Amino acid sequence: MTASSIRTRRVPTDRLTVQICEVRDEGEPVVFVHGNVSSSAFWDTALSLLPDRYRPIAPDLRGFGGTDPLPVDATRGLRDHADDLASLLAALGVDRAHLVGWSMGGGVIMQYLCDHPAAVRSLTLVNPVSPYGFGGTHGVDGTLNSKDGAGSGGGTVNPEFVARLTKGDRGEDSPFSPRSVLASTYVKPPHRPEHEDTYVESMLTTRIGDDHYPGDSVASTAWPGVAPGTRGVLNSLSPLHFRIDELHLIDPKPPVLWIRGEDDVIVSDTSMFDLAHLGSMGALPGWDGTPAQPMVAQTRHVLNRYAEAGGLVREVAVPGAGHAVHLERPDEFGAALRGILSA
Repeated sequence: MTASSIRTRRVPTDRLTVQICEVRDEGEPVVFVHGNVSSSAFWDTALSLLPDRYRPIAPDLRGFGGTDPLPVDATRGLRDHADDLASLLAALGVDRAHLVGWSMGGGVIMQYLCDHPAAVRSLTLVNPVSPYGFGGTHGVDGTLNSKDGAGSGGGTVNPEFVARLTKGDRGEDSPFSPRSVLASTYVKPPHRPEHEDTYVESMLTTRIGDDHYPGDSVASTAWPGVAPGTRGVLNSLSPLHFRIDELHLIDPKPPVLWIRGEDDVIVSDTSMFDLAHLGSMGALPGWDGTPAQPMVAQTRHVLNRYAEAGGLVREVAVPGAGHAVHLERPDEFGAALRGILSA
């Protein structure tokens, strides 16, 4: 299968109209959910890795790609996206599906699994956001650094990156241009994705604003002086609004694959996007000793509890790969994915 065999259409649901990429209408459904500042285009190569017995489906989340840009209610965590996914699958007539989620998409499918455990055949987490959100926590159990979630949410993003997204910057003259961020953090340098231009265009579909990316924010008396608001994407990822504490309690428990690049600098115990880690490096002023969020350790903690409660969990760490392991090591990713699909 080639990119030319991937077709795109918009599917009306009872919540919004969702744009999807698909290959065929028959087979066991495998749904690929993309991450933040991206779209379903990041799955184009992965869709070709599945045998004909599977039906790959890759939707755009709200505010990305060609899906309706409805506002994101961050107080619901990632449930806007999870509920959109449920409505899409209902519109497609899909009762049970294998779910694959990358980065923020990993959080979306974890939330979906908690809400609809019987509807999930298997769960594949690709460099997923921590089950305790992004920023503002410490310890493997995701303890808040501050009651107001300081250090997470819409105010934590670099404003120049947002400005360049807004302008549709396709160049590479700044470390904060979308292309530079893709090359330096989505993948591990010096790797450059084969379809880089496609991925840059995908990033530029991100809807910008308080209701979308990055979201609103409020001032905080706790370091680093900013706390999450109630609207938009980054606030939906704040531990103030998004937490997966009950994964080990769900029944039934589908098999889980956790595959990640060992050199990921976005979702990491020393993330270059975690303000506490940047503070410890002297990159942010006034650091008060707030510990970095142990994102990988938190995910392992939650999945270990899932396994201890009877779930099947497999962790695959890929040496030398970064945040988009499915782009950097498609053969290894494909082999691991086919393994969990047939488990």
